[in-house]
Amino acid sequence: MHNYYVDLHIHIGRTASGRSVKITGAKTLTLTNILHDAVHVKGLNMVGIIDCHVPEVLDELERGMEEKGWKEHDGGGVAIDSITLLLGSEIEIYDEHCQGPIHVLVFLPTIAAMRTFSAWLKKRVKNISLSSQRMYGTGRELQAFVKQLGGLFVPAHAFTPFKSLYGKGVKKSLTEVFDPDAIDAIELGLSADTEMADQIAELHRYPYISNSDAHSLRKLAREYQVIRMNAPTFAELKKALRNQEERAIIANYGLNPKLGKYHQTTCERCFKPMSPREKRCPSCGHHRQIKGVFDRLKELKTGGTPPERPPYIYQVPLEFIPGLGAKTYEKLLARFGTEMYVLHQATEEELKQSVGEKLAKLIMLARRGELSIQAGGGGKYGKIASE
Repeated sequence: MHNYYVDLHIHIGRTASGRSVKITGAKTLTLTNILHDAVHVKGLNMVGIIDCHVPEVLDELERGMEEKGWKEHDGGGVAIDSITLLLGSEIEIYDEHCQGPIHVLVFLPTIAAMRTFSAWLKKRVKNISLSSQRMYGTGRELQAFVKQLGGLFVPAHAFTPFKSLYGKGVKKSLTEVFDPDAIDAIELGLSADTEMADQIAELHRYPYISNSDAHSLRKLAREYQVIRMNAPTFAELKKALRNQEERAIIANYGLNPKLGKYHQTTCERCFKPMSPREKRCPSCGHHRQIKGVFDRLKELKTGGTPPERPPYIYQVPLEFIPGLGAKTYEKLLARFGTEMYVLHQATEEELKQSVGEKLAKLIMLARRGELSIQAGGGGKYGKIASE
């Protein structure tokens, strides 16, 4: 058994030919660049590419197998040098039972299975070559087909105000939209941690995963998990999500929820914090608000005793550290190899030698979860105090 660093929610911005996939994704977010940075910058062992339903992306994977020696694992997933690529897709559900759109993640074991899924999905979306397309069908219909293909089904960033299960997707329960027995995990999603999510009793039966939802290379592995598996394959991941045969999620690493873009409730116009009970913003008088994840989960709280779970360890990505710019970031990578090593293993003395006492102290405080944080909300990330 080994422990693997895993990030299961990474977008493709452009195909090899330069065609847009995730419109809001960076142009540099190509499959080649993702694989390079995941290994050599971030230190990941497994990545979920969630735009693999796009035919041109599948073509690129097959070319890699023909020309570069990439191979499919016997247990599912594509072995590419020292990393495993899991074939995923992000889809938007908005049927008659939804209050608002809901994003979900689908993972399939093989390229052939994803080809079959892509052909099925093409009949139900407007543009199969783009990411996160709205599917014209029900959530249960999607779940049933994914399970026919031996896949995994995960509600994505389940608590953010927009396009999520508990944001505006359902009134109270996931059973309004989905078959609860056909859900394999819940993605926490940048504004919630384990303790916050466990306020909802119907979630106690599911494992939690924490992923980056990367729209740029720098955002890779801003959230991830460490998973104990015999090998980095689809089949092993499936066992780990079910806690079978000693496979398991060992720890979730993610942002302190206060650093998330939607932690606190804010005014829709001026983005100043406000109480969800206030009908008008005390700062500008506007009558609409963006409800934060913290307040939304208080509304949905149902009690119950949660199961024993792996620790959720607050991680502050290096880009959040005040005063740590691009040149300093490159200096750290040149000295220590990967961001994982800087965040979790480099000693304070080693950091001082590389970036000076002040930045070294901030990185160590971040590692211990002792930084002062100004909470984010309304689409703006939280901030770290410089002292």
